[in-house]
Amino acid sequence: MSLIGTMGSGVSALRTFMKGLEVIGNNIANVNTTAYKGSTASYADSFSNILQRSAPSSASSGNTAFLGVGTGVQLSGITANFTQGSLESTGKSTDLGISGNGFFIVQSPTDGQTYATRAGNFRWDDQGYLVNSQGYRVQGSAGDIVQGTPPSGTELQSITIDRSGNVVEFYSDGTSATNNQLLLQNFRDVSALTKEGNNLYTGFAAAGPLSGSLATATNTPGTNGLGVIQSGTLELSNVDLTDQFSALITTQRSFQAGSRLITVSDTVLDACLAADPNSR
Repeated sequence: MSLIGTMGSGVSALRTFMKGLEVIGNNIANVNTTAYKGSTASYADSFSNILQRSAPSSASSGNTAFLGVGTGVQLSGITANFTQGSLESTGKSTDLGISGNGFFIVQSPTDGQTYATRAGNFRWDDQGYLVNSQGYRVQGSAGDIVQGTPPSGTELQSITIDRSGNVVEFYSDGTSATNNQLLLQNFRDVSALTKEGNNLYTGFAAAGPLSGSLATATNTPGTNGLGVIQSGTLELSNVDLTDQFSALITTQRSFQAGSRLITVSDTVLDACLAADPNSR
């Protein structure tokens, strides 16, 4: 006796909703991850067992209705939610939060690979570069954001980054200078960005950068639909635990229903085999 369709549908439910549980579990695990963007799994039916195709009416007969039996469920997509996360004050001048649209661009000094990120937990490294936790250098209008050379006989006292991304240095003689400007990049389809871990994204070509070159005036924070820089803050995860726990319960129930479907199908198969031993 061939395997009945409900068994296959139940198996598809287990496989698919397991992925859904993994997505929810990852969201919950990253509830405190800086600038993390939660993801949502979506589902679609698997419809391949067509018993009768529909047909229009003719002069001698009426139209024919479609007859078909679905074969279960499948994962149709996993999409990230890029809504703004809350900004939390840290008091650290190199912690930068974006209020609004846009991403920081950082570049690996070893292979030149560029990444987008919303996580602005930066620091000044031993060479004076503004870097993220992986040591990737933050990009601006003059390339790498790096501390400038103080005027002769003057010591650097402090560095601030304003809402427009201007990197302003203050010296011991009371003077100041703006030596660079941190720029942002936005994309036509942020959902096409690829998560690479460590709060980094690639896939720029698929996402469609709104400005092909970062070092242009159109990438200035606070202009052209871009957000502004909030120094001394970090963007929090946008995961809502209440929503995630609700989704966890409903997805778990769906998984359990799939498991129950397999159990019932097995019982039906046993009954059929008992009634017709020759079908073995």
